[in-house]
Amino acid sequence: MEEEQIAPLRGVRVLELGNYIAAPTAGRLLADFGAEVIKIERPGTGDELRNWRLKKGSVSMLYRTINRNKKSVVLDLRSEAGRAAILALVKECDILLENFRPGTLERWGLGPEVLNAANPELIITRISAFGQTGPMSQRPGFAAVAEAFSGFRNLVGDPDRAPVRVGVSIGDSIAGLYAAFGAVMALYQREITRGDQATLALDHRIIDVALHEAMFSMMESLVPDQSAYGESRTRTGGRMEGIAPSNAYVCADGTSIVVAGNGDAIFRRYMEAIGRPELGIDPNLQSNSQRWEAREMLDTAIGAWSATLTSADALEILDAAGVPAGPIYTAEDISTEPQYTARNMIQKFDVSTGEEILQNVGFPGIVPVIGAASLPIRSLGPDLGEHTEQILGQLLGMDKSEIDAATASERTLS
Repeated sequence: MEEEQIAPLRGVRVLELGNYIAAPTAGRLLADFGAEVIKIERPGTGDELRNWRLKKGSVSMLYRTINRNKKSVVLDLRSEAGRAAILALVKECDILLENFRPGTLERWGLGPEVLNAANPELIITRISAFGQTGPMSQRPGFAAVAEAFSGFRNLVGDPDRAPVRVGVSIGDSIAGLYAAFGAVMALYQREITRGDQATLALDHRIIDVALHEAMFSMMESLVPDQSAYGESRTRTGGRMEGIAPSNAYVCADGTSIVVAGNGDAIFRRYMEAIGRPELGIDPNLQSNSQRWEAREMLDTAIGAWSATLTSADALEILDAAGVPAGPIYTAEDISTEPQYTARNMIQKFDVSTGEEILQNVGFPGIVPVIGAASLPIRSLGPDLGEHTEQILGQLLGMDKSEIDAATASERTLS
């Protein structure tokens, strides 16, 4: 099958009303696999992500990445003409994505009942900090707050220091994954029930994703362990609670490697590889729980071994022994790694910052792989309003005066 033909969501049209990362991540996932995603941006400034991590010009690489394969349309949702355009677009779409604070769409006269009246088959996917219901639903909150509220932040970092945050907006990204998954599930259910006389109920077409719940769902047995055994997990640095030996170790050249030698069968090979075969056969180290109790001793032994070798030499020995291990990569390492290249996971583009064109810039490929390698990115995140005339004029049949009315603030502020 040709790469251009691999588009399982071709024919699906998505209206994205979201800003920042969560809803746009969901939109990116749908767009990556063929959906036509129409991104609505506010007049003048557009999605605030355009300015996040901005190094040059007026459009960040973060925006270009998160909003790839989409079309940008400028509309003022605070105006009557802008809202009318949204309802006209809703009639042409299968899925709506939004991540406003709960109640915002309703205040604009674009709540689920109104959207449903415009399109009784529309799937409405909503992302918020705490969900659309419950005592905290009206509270604002970004992913940092949700990560803390979910229990995730409490486990990140060293036990003798304050909790830290991982270096990416993981809460937003995971919520975006759930939103895309939920939207596709509802789409599938809608399609398989088309033969029924009754339209799929509105409640079944509203996907409610809370950032903190998305993160909480990743917390494995955090609550069951506490509920069953009264055990409260704490931060363990580079380790994982109850799993040993698994950590990062410094090598002689100053770089570090990660080794996950915690499997029972792997452990003996691991200890032989580092020259400590007596640990591999020690009857007090044959189960994972035993090794967790002895984690300090084991990490000291492994660290003493790694300190005598370069990371490349250490990894070669571990690979030969069948012990899972790998380097800790930087962006530069990833960009030149043959494994990423072989699967088309670094795709190069000439990209505009809004002021100049940067040539041959690498962007992350599309996941998951269908076929032998990542599908090609069709386009990077669009310029603000790049597709306004196309969508409003061609899809909705609006004339120039109608488009001007729906995007009036853009012309006022620009």
